[in-house]
Amino acid sequence: MDSMDKMWLSFYAIGFMVLASVLITFARAKTKGVIRFIISFVAVFILICSFFLGLISII
Repeated sequence: MDSMDKMWLSFYAIGFMVLASVLITFARAKTKGVIRFIISFVAVFILICSFFLGLISII
């Protein structure tokens, strides 16, 4: 993989991490019940995806 591709992949991973933290903050502050669980689950899934993108960009 080219170094520029790795750079862009790491930027995507950072962006996904920011998105996951915003979703978790929103879910905890503004929602209740099932909606809170769904938003939190989506945020955790995005965080796991960003972890793997970051790991791929290192390798």
